[in-house]
Amino acid sequence: MKLKTVIGLLFCFVFAKAHELQAQFDFSLLRQNDEISISLDDYKGFYKNLKLLQVGKQTTLSFGGSYRFQTESFINEQFSSEEDQSDVWFLNRFQLHSNLKVSDKFELFTELNSSIIDSKEELAPVDMDELSLNQLFARYHFNEHWNVLVGRQNIRLGSGRLIDIREGPNVRLSFDMVQLQYTNSKTQVTGFYAVPVQLEEGVFDNNALDFKEAVATLYWTQNWNTNTNTDIYALYKNEENKTWNSGTADDNRLSLGLRQFGTWKKYIYNNEFVFQTGSFGDQNISAWTASFNVEYPLGILGDEGIIGIKTEAISGDSSNSDNTLNTFDGLFPRGAYFGRVARFGPSNLIDIHPYINTSIGPFSIELDYVAFWRFSRQDGVYSPPLILEYPSTDENRFIGHQIGAIGAIEINDFIILELETNLIFPGNFLEESNLDDTLFHTVLTVEFKF
Repeated sequence: MKLKTVIGLLFCFVFAKAHELQAQFDFSLLRQNDEISISLDDYKGFYKNLKLLQVGKQTTLSFGGSYRFQTESFINEQFSSEEDQSDVWFLNRFQLHSNLKVSDKFELFTELNSSIIDSKEELAPVDMDELSLNQLFARYHFNEHWNVLVGRQNIRLGSGRLIDIREGPNVRLSFDMVQLQYTNSKTQVTGFYAVPVQLEEGVFDNNALDFKEAVATLYWTQNWNTNTNTDIYALYKNEENKTWNSGTADDNRLSLGLRQFGTWKKYIYNNEFVFQTGSFGDQNISAWTASFNVEYPLGILGDEGIIGIKTEAISGDSSNSDNTLNTFDGLFPRGAYFGRVARFGPSNLIDIHPYINTSIGPFSIELDYVAFWRFSRQDGVYSPPLILEYPSTDENRFIGHQIGAIGAIEINDFIILELETNLIFPGNFLEESNLDDTLFHTVLTVEFKF
C-alpha cells in the first residue's frame, strides 16, 4: 500500500509541474532514446531540472520514468468453461531511470524496475519482479561512427521478430551484453554477445550471466534511398534443455535473415525471411519463416487511417522419427506476439492477419482479425515464450479465429489510456482435445511517463 501511495503522489506532483513546461516530448519505448527539447529560458523549476540538470561544463544528468497499471481478465482462458473462471488480476509496473552524458563521448544509463501483480494464482516468470536492475550500461563513443556498450540493456532488433524488449508482459526482457556498433547517415551495423537475464520474483535476485542460454549477433541495416531499406543479419543462439514437440535436448541454431521495408507509391511494406540451421541433440535443424506485411493509408478513416494485411508461414516439425527438426525458434520474441491475449507463439504457424488502424485527434482505434493454422500436423502449438502449450494429438490443422480491438486516448504527452479486448474461437485442432469454449480477454491499461 505504501508503494502505491508513493507512486500516486509522485504522479500528481510531477504532472502538476510538467504541464506548465513549454517543451517538446518524444518518450521512446526505450527511454535511453528519448528526445526532449527544453528551453532553459522558458521554465526554471523542478521538472526542468529533473529532465536536464547541468552538472559540469560538458556533463548533463537527466531523470525520468513511467508507471503502468493494468487490470486483465479472462473467461475460458484455456478454452474450457470447466476451468476456474476467477481470472482477474492487477499489474503494476514502475520504472525509474537516470542518464548521465559527458560531452558526446560517454553515457551511463541506469533503470530500476518494480513489477508487481495481485490476485493471480499461477504466476508466469514475466509476471512478477519486485525490484531489479532492468538496465545498467555504459556506452563510449570513439568517434562519430564507432561506439562500444557494456552492461545490461533492453534491445529490439528490426521489427522485433527475433529479439524484442517484451513490452506486453509485466516484466521486460534484459540482456547482459558487450556490443560494438558502427553508424553513419545510411548504415548501421551492430554486433554483440548477450546473455538473457533469468527472472526471479524477489528483490535484486535475478540470475545474471547464466550461460545456459546466450546469443551472438551481427545485424546490418542499410538505407538505400528514401523509400528502400534492408536488414541483413546472422544470430547464433545456444540453449540447454530446450523442449519441442519431438523431445528435450540442447538447441544450437544459426538464424540467417533478410528484411526489406519501406514505401512504394502509397504502399508501406515490411517483408522478412529467416532460415535456421544447427543441431538439436543428435538431430539437424532446418527451419524457416516468411512474413509479408503491406499497409495502405486511408485518410477517410481519420487523421492517420491505415488498412493492412500481414501473413506469415512459420515452419513446424514434419516428423518425430527422422533426423531433422523443422520447428522454427522465434528466439526472444515479444511476449504479446498476436495481441496482449498472448495465446500462440511464433512456431509451427500459418496466419492471415488483416487490420485497420485509425486516429482522430487524441483517439486511436485498432481492429484486427487473425486466422491460425498449424504449419505441420506432426508438431504442436506453442505459447509466446515458445513453450509447448498444445501437443500434437490429432491430424487437424485449423487452430482458431481471433478478433481483437484496441481503443486508446492520449490525454497529453504524459498519460495514455488503452482498452484491449480479444475473442478467440477454437478450431478443430483444439476442439478435438475438448478445448471448445470461446476465450474472452480484456485488459485496461493506464500509463504515465515523465
